[in-house]
Amino acid sequence: MDNHRFRSGDLTLAAHIERPVGAGRDLPAVLICHGFPSGPGGGANSPATFPELAYRISTEMGWVAMAPYLRGMPNSEGDFSLDGWRDDVLAAAGHLLEQEEVGGLWAVGFGTGAALAICAAAVEPRISGVGALATPADWSDWAANPRRLLLHARDAGLMSDPDFPDDFGRWSGALRAMSAEESVPDLAPRSLLLVHGSDDDTVPPVDSRALASAHGSADLRLISGAGHHLRHDPRAVAVLLGWLERQRRLASLAGP
Repeated sequence: MDNHRFRSGDLTLAAHIERPVGAGRDLPAVLICHGFPSGPGGGANSPATFPELAYRISTEMGWVAMAPYLRGMPNSEGDFSLDGWRDDVLAAAGHLLEQEEVGGLWAVGFGTGAALAICAAAVEPRISGVGALATPADWSDWAANPRRLLLHARDAGLMSDPDFPDDFGRWSGALRAMSAEESVPDLAPRSLLLVHGSDDDTVPPVDSRALASAHGSADLRLISGAGHHLRHDPRAVAVLLGWLERQRRLASLAGP
């Protein structure tokens, strides 16, 4: 359910945004980044339940919360590319920071969205920290068979233009050129929360361990028995919300 629009380059993208009732100024804000859809129509990694999460963070914690629908997703223009999604996260971050009530910004993400949040924060110093759940260290599996990914993206409804991409080499090159593991040192020493399911058979927990090592001071939490789709695990969500609350307290203690 989208209720907002923003621009990313020449594209208009949809988003869901929640603001606390009677909010003042200098509020913390969180950008919630969805993962790659797991099947036709979106699947478990779609942002379908993210408005609910945004509402909870806004009403219970007093944050401004925005969940963008990256290019190719329902009601957003454009066609999926990995570097395009990274650019969309950066555009969403800039847009959220322009809201008059926002005084600070954190990013959280799930799966591919978590890795993109790290990549975006590495080049956007105004993102104060990242909460990353079930995060792939890189996209080497996709890079090994980019044509399969292209077909998967079409099946998931992420490409409306049958002729896209016009340069397949450039499109697939982003799968090798970008990685959370290479980007995460540039996020440090800003805060990084890594949450991973011990039984994740899509992205192995060793990926989060590699990211924690590359960052140097990350908070790594393994959820016993959990799989990949941590948005639906109340333990993982509780860890995420607790981290956000600590970030708010630390920011208020640091002052302007």
